[in-house]
Amino acid sequence: MAGGSPIEKRYRIGHGGIAIESSTFTPLTTTLDDFRVRRGEELLGDPSIQRVLGERGDDIAWLPCLEARALPGGPVAAEVYDALKGELLDRVRAVLPLEGFYFDVHGAMSVHGMDDAEGDLATALREVVGPGCVISAGMDLHGNISETLVEAVDIFTCFRQAPHADAEETKERGLRHLLRCLDEGIRPSRAWVRIPVILPGERTSTLVEPGRSVYAALAESDGVAGLLDASLWVGYVWADQPRSSATAVVSGTNAAAIAAEAEKIARRYWDARAAFDFPVPAGDADWCLEQALAAGTAPVVISDSGDNPTAGGAGDMPLMAEKLLAHPVFGEGGKRAIVAAIPSADAVRRCLNAGVGNAVEVTVGGVLHPVNGQPLTIGGIVHAITLGDPVGGDIAVVRSGGVYVIVTSRRKPYHRIRDFTAADLDPHAFDVVVVKIGYLEPELRELASAAFLALTPGGVDQDIPRLPFRHVQRPIFPLDPDMPDPDLTPRVLSPIA
Repeated sequence: MAGGSPIEKRYRIGHGGIAIESSTFTPLTTTLDDFRVRRGEELLGDPSIQRVLGERGDDIAWLPCLEARALPGGPVAAEVYDALKGELLDRVRAVLPLEGFYFDVHGAMSVHGMDDAEGDLATALREVVGPGCVISAGMDLHGNISETLVEAVDIFTCFRQAPHADAEETKERGLRHLLRCLDEGIRPSRAWVRIPVILPGERTSTLVEPGRSVYAALAESDGVAGLLDASLWVGYVWADQPRSSATAVVSGTNAAAIAAEAEKIARRYWDARAAFDFPVPAGDADWCLEQALAAGTAPVVISDSGDNPTAGGAGDMPLMAEKLLAHPVFGEGGKRAIVAAIPSADAVRRCLNAGVGNAVEVTVGGVLHPVNGQPLTIGGIVHAITLGDPVGGDIAVVRSGGVYVIVTSRRKPYHRIRDFTAADLDPHAFDVVVVKIGYLEPELRELASAAFLALTPGGVDQDIPRLPFRHVQRPIFPLDPDMPDPDLTPRVLSPIA
């Protein structure tokens, strides 16, 4: 645990948080084993933080406490959250007093039996550090931001790009906000406004319109006198909670100015709501395969969007593998396809026992999320084995006809070319690459000669109105498409002191 730093340091600043994106429509429960927990000095290597601290010379005692991060999944078990929260707060108490704290959270953590985990965590942190400590939060734009959270935190910022190419930039900005508040003695007011829109990230990408323009327009607010930060969250749609929605939060010293900007940002997003769409052509699984074959180019990348583990999906729904194996062109080897990836520790063990180049029969899918059909049995040849991947554990590739199915011991996203080459697969040499993802990450966009988004079932189903919402605040778009224009008057929260 980080201990006390020399008293001559100008500021003592703590750092920590718990971060995960959790779908309440996924039957998974996130356990302690799903988190990567770093404590004390293990957190000192963060390049974003080191860049900012390096500019300051030697006037800051940086006191990292605890950071827990997990791949998106299901709600966190209550006892796991309580344990992580308790340890974080104990470590914060051990480094008191603090002038500042960098609160590192995602914004879409769900916990069994709780509707607002980040609000609960921030409130508990505030009680420990006291009203005199400045708390700054840098967050994902897919967070659901409650009044409770805003009441406990001094200043916010969040990503302005989706995909998240600006994650490090956002963390740097959040830390610079914190240092500015300390240097200038600022305790910001915050203007918070809930925007009753709940759309998936796949339809609000900043790569295409209207997301590109809506987020680019935030730069207009950056130069307004009396403002420190203007942030817009599109929210996290797969959490059935009262706080789930888009949100604007503007922080600054001029209450009237921040309220005006928050309302302007909220109105801009509300007015664009019906224009948001997928960044690539979208349709059901069969339609996507037809389009891939008709494209006449390779490789075609298809997103298996409803079972996307990087949004909270279980990742083990075998629908796309089943479709490919049943298709004569792929099943008989006339064309080649990759499916990345389906988690099944038992199937990987069978492949290990069989060995590379030998026949194997494995059953995959439908265990973590048994929706729409039974598990899929695949008979084929073990193409490759990789041991000890830090995310996926032991990994095997089973080839059946022209279909290469990557099977992992643990859920693992495939976003980069090296993920495939590590499994002895060159995706450039395939006709179709199926990945369990929504919008494509940069390397996959570059790989794709054409791309399609498959509207598949799962814990992060893109067909939002068909999800069984019970707890979101209604009316909300698109569940209530004909709802009247909402009151977008912000609530202005006074400085914490």
